[in-house]
Amino acid sequence: MSRTAGAGGQAPGGESGAGSGPHQGVPLAERLDRIFLARVVEPGDELGGRWLREHGARAVVRRLTGHGAAHGGGGPLPGVSEKRWAGLRARAERADPARDLARAQRLGARFVCPGDGEWPGQLDDLGDARPLGLWVRGRASLRMWALRSVAVVGARACTEYGAHMAAVLGADLAERGWVVVSGGAYGVDAAAHRGALGAGGATVAVLACGVDQAYPRGHTELIGRIADQGLVVGELAPGEHPTPSRFILRNRVIAALTRGTVVVEAAYRSGALATARAAQRLGRFTMGVPGPATSALSAGVHELLRGDAVLVSDAAEIAELVGDMGELAPDRRGPVLPRDLLEPGARRVLAEVPARRAAPVEEIAHGAGTTADDVVGRLYELRSLGYVERHGDGWKLTRQAMISVSSDREEC
Repeated sequence: MSRTAGAGGQAPGGESGAGSGPHQGVPLAERLDRIFLARVVEPGDELGGRWLREHGARAVVRRLTGHGAAHGGGGPLPGVSEKRWAGLRARAERADPARDLARAQRLGARFVCPGDGEWPGQLDDLGDARPLGLWVRGRASLRMWALRSVAVVGARACTEYGAHMAAVLGADLAERGWVVVSGGAYGVDAAAHRGALGAGGATVAVLACGVDQAYPRGHTELIGRIADQGLVVGELAPGEHPTPSRFILRNRVIAALTRGTVVVEAAYRSGALATARAAQRLGRFTMGVPGPATSALSAGVHELLRGDAVLVSDAAEIAELVGDMGELAPDRRGPVLPRDLLEPGARRVLAEVPARRAAPVEEIAHGAGTTADDVVGRLYELRSLGYVERHGDGWKLTRQAMISVSSDREEC
């Protein structure tokens, strides 16, 4: 088996191979076995993950290639039908981990797997659905970046509002030192990535294809920028293309990798909602940006908000939820107006002064619930501030105060 023999041999160009530098800890033989299995087993396959956990990568590779005499020859592993096993064996015949590793080296990518120093431990929360490993393009440490990361996801066919909100959130999160993670797709994903890049910040694109592929093709330049300034990550081997099921399975990686997931816009049937639900299952924070009640593209977000998701409107509120103790969003309140600075007694008297006619002191005192002497003192104070004016024995609001008090009453 000339190709599969490489699963236990050396990588081209030396013993270390790509991805086994000073920050890595997995022996090359096991790394190649995992690369081999990543060609054979689909992402998120829990049965394959169970095989790996119970038997180890080397034993699973030998069974798939028919060289596992000590483990029952090339017979099927537990839990799989003959038909499916035949399909896996057919894939195994075409797998060439040394070739995949060499292709990644030419691209400047590496293969990071459990046991490596760069492996993000939070991915282990996926259990048997944990990735066999991840192909990574970019210079930064995936583990370090993932420690302070937030997913921003949403509709591909988003509205201008959705694109604006995603870009602003991406930029503001990046400026606060957060890594923005998304899927590299059109719409909200692209806006979030571009927002982070435009702010000179960090962003990670998790792809549903090989990291050497630009999908969608219209994002060739964007994916290249992310690889230069951030990280491009994927489970699938170089050259692999996405399928509908791979998009959904990719979303579990986005959810597990980050501290929380923000959904900007999403219809009732949306991959972004799958990411949010995966985050909820994993115990991560789930957040939603509200939109118009009449918008179908916000219906899915609003459904999340009716459940356990938290409504957020800016990066400060996101950071308060997923960040460390003390990362508090500012208090939300309207502008402080001059009348807000009046003492309560003066405000009560001002509220009883009419705008269209002059009222006597006794009438104002009755409405304010105080004495006439108190009202007289308050009225002269209010006159000095420009709120009221005297007309004979009565008092009324000034023109300026009429506008101010009228607005105040509308707010109430």
